[in-house]
Amino acid sequence: MLDIKYVREHLDEVAETMKNRHASFDPEQFTALDVQRREVIAEEEALQAERNKLSKEIGALMGQGKTDEANATKETVRQINEKLTALGDARAEAEAAMDALMLSIPNMVDATTPVGEDENDNPEVRRWGTPRDFAAEGFEPQAHWDLGPALNIIDFERGVKLAESRFYVLGGAGARLERALIAFMLDQHTSRGYKEWWVPALANAATLTGTGQLPKFEEDLFHTTEGLYLIPTAEVQLTNLHAGEVLDADSLPLHYCAFTPCFREEAGSAGRDTRGIIRVHQFSKVEMVKFATPETGFDELESMVEDAENILQQLKLPYRVISLCTGDIGFSSAKTYDVEVWLPSYGAYKEISSCSCCTDFQARRANIKYRDPANFKGSRFVYTLNGSGLAVGRTMAAVIENYQNPDGTITVPEVLVPYMGGKTVIGPEEV
Repeated sequence: MLDIKYVREHLDEVAETMKNRHASFDPEQFTALDVQRREVIAEEEALQAERNKLSKEIGALMGQGKTDEANATKETVRQINEKLTALGDARAEAEAAMDALMLSIPNMVDATTPVGEDENDNPEVRRWGTPRDFAAEGFEPQAHWDLGPALNIIDFERGVKLAESRFYVLGGAGARLERALIAFMLDQHTSRGYKEWWVPALANAATLTGTGQLPKFEEDLFHTTEGLYLIPTAEVQLTNLHAGEVLDADSLPLHYCAFTPCFREEAGSAGRDTRGIIRVHQFSKVEMVKFATPETGFDELESMVEDAENILQQLKLPYRVISLCTGDIGFSSAKTYDVEVWLPSYGAYKEISSCSCCTDFQARRANIKYRDPANFKGSRFVYTLNGSGLAVGRTMAAVIENYQNPDGTITVPEVLVPYMGGKTVIGPEEV
């Protein structure tokens, strides 16, 4: 969350940023709650000081044998305690209202984040690779939702039978390709300095609040009757590994990665990407998370994007990088780059990784700090970063479509051949 003091002192700036983000923010509501809270606290502290003063006087009066005066003072203290009890309730109510408001306010954006209305205003930063010209090769490319079932490596009907719509089943070379991509991605990231973790697929409410999914995005989450939630991304778990901790500056930056299944309700996405494996309720993803100092946070973002790009370059899949504008950026992010892979079925680039610097927004919610005695006293909040490295299902779709052959088979990308047991071509399989 944002620092209350910062919001108080930069109210117009915060209001303008929230307007650019299309976020609901009422400066007058904030000021009213802030004043109410501070007045209650001031009154409470004044009464506590008065009570402490009178308590000392009682001892002195008793020592002087002034029992009647001491008893009268005790009565005054009793009345103060009653007022303090009522003020304590008022303070708790005021702080709860302020906390609820602060938890609903998204992060401030970095000055380099472009101002824009929606995804149409996201500027392109760079491109890599050239989309394949299938017409020059003399055939019409098929979409992965046609190719996969034809080869018996993706089964949408059985996915629906086992669960519901927006679930699918992988079989044979399809299952092996999923496993190959996961292992390949993890090997690439660990070779570039990331520490691999294996984390739970369920998280508690405090953990999801720490990274910003709760309370605002509860409708997007699957939850259990025990109050746990299926994670929408490993970012949730990796970031909260250090919740409530104070790290040493010498240990920063920390680079973490993990593979997890991810689960999303996809609330509000009706009609979007309903075919294939682009937007589904359960998918695999390799996630990157970093902890850095404020001085290095945005440099770490640039290198994180390069780590995501490295996967696509190794797979030789064309892609582009865009910078998300204020109207499209995520709740917790101050600056985000999306990496979009070319998908022939759409004739367009589709998001396959989103890399963000969240400044101290998540760290403040999860209480993650660092100490650096050589440069400052006490502790300060770290910067957290996260990025997909990559979404596995979307990578599989890109491989299937970009590496398809005229006979309906799929050439296995060279870097994946060892992970596929030496298999170089995926052909039709028996059911």
